[in-house]
Amino acid sequence: MTFAYADPPYPGNAHRYPEKTEVNHRHLIDRLNAEFVDGWALSTSSVSLRHILSMCPADVRVAAWVKPFAIFKPNVNPAYAWEPVIFTTVRRRPRTEPTIRDWLSANITLKKGLVGVKPEVFCRWILDLLQFEPGDLIIDLFPGTGIMGRVAHGFTRPTVPLIEEGRK
Repeated sequence: MTFAYADPPYPGNAHRYPEKTEVNHRHLIDRLNAEFVDGWALSTSSVSLRHILSMCPADVRVAAWVKPFAIFKPNVNPAYAWEPVIFTTVRRRPRTEPTIRDWLSANITLKKGLVGVKPEVFCRWILDLLQFEPGDLIIDLFPGTGIMGRVAHGFTRPTVPLIEEGRK
């Protein structure tokens, strides 16, 4: 099976990345639906969730990455201490396997060279949400530091095919 993960600059935040180009989320979601029928996951911000969800098919689910340690911004209260992940997958986990939660509690990463780098435990959780298995392919549409690829490679032993695309 072939899955995709997309962690583009969140709407209104492209200025924080070297490309400084806003992502057209309508086109991104259309691409995810057309090219990755086995499943995909899309990280976004809680602020943009309502808008992004309006572009998604009705069968997507929303999972929550809860951040016990997060960056607190001056004069922002309550803090932005969680991020939604929109996902869909056709594979179903059998009852004989552990149930995956639709939330993850994990701290953010710091000083990884790029804003918004996800921790390894987050990447493993995304693969679990998608029901990723050995022999599957994960395509990281916005590879950034390449963390998803490294985690996916270790997730299936000995190797997993991986395609990384540059930021658009």
